[in-house]
Amino acid sequence: MTIAFERRGTGRPLLLVHGLGSSRAAWTPILPLLPNRELILVDLPGHGATPSEADSGTFQGLVRSMEHWLAAEGLSNVPMVGSSMGARLVLEMHRRGLSGPTVALDPGGFWQGWERTLVSTTLTASVALLRALKAALPALSRNVVSRSALLAQLSARPWTLDGNFVGHELASLANTRTANSLIHDLAYGPAQMGSTESNAVTIGWGRHDRLCLPRQAGRAHEVFAGSRLIWFEHSGHFPMWDEPAKAAALILEAA
Repeated sequence: MTIAFERRGTGRPLLLVHGLGSSRAAWTPILPLLPNRELILVDLPGHGATPSEADSGTFQGLVRSMEHWLAAEGLSNVPMVGSSMGARLVLEMHRRGLSGPTVALDPGGFWQGWERTLVSTTLTASVALLRALKAALPALSRNVVSRSALLAQLSARPWTLDGNFVGHELASLANTRTANSLIHDLAYGPAQMGSTESNAVTIGWGRHDRLCLPRQAGRAHEVFAGSRLIWFEHSGHFPMWDEPAKAAALILEAA
């Protein structure tokens, strides 16, 4: 597996892992706020410029691809930051002893009961809507009213986001062929396992996350014993979008 990635900047390496249906571009709002670090940005299999493999529609398939890529690039034990599904991936890398200090922003994998149905039904419907509106997404994303409606589940402050950036992110989700398979696997598959040695793990969570509900933060904190839980009081599912300055400060302090 060849994973598309880029390195930018100089300093201690920091690996950034995006979420479902996105790409390395998801980190654009926060990149200028992470100076003096060598940033390593990846496109996960089936996302961005990285082609999918036979098992890229499952979380464990992405785990295997990430594990092989880290070994091939000599990047095991580097500090890692992940968002959403990417946050769950970096937590899994930590659990396997493959990461350095780890920051997980609103990770998936900690839902229970009806929360699984919420994730599956709302995300599947969102993907279908975005695919139907694909030609109109650039214009809709530049309009603050339609942008706010399209991001109602993902951002607590959609009116502050750049419309062109939002359009790119929404188109990326619409174009991810493995999206529906991953949604089903993430929603109904096993919960994320934890670790009893997680002193180097920081979990950040948006108080207004409508996808990975705030009640799930305590579960993540509990199964990663010794981890630190930080709340983003004015953020939805993506703290690096809604509170970029606070997210960057946390990343630089923790990883």
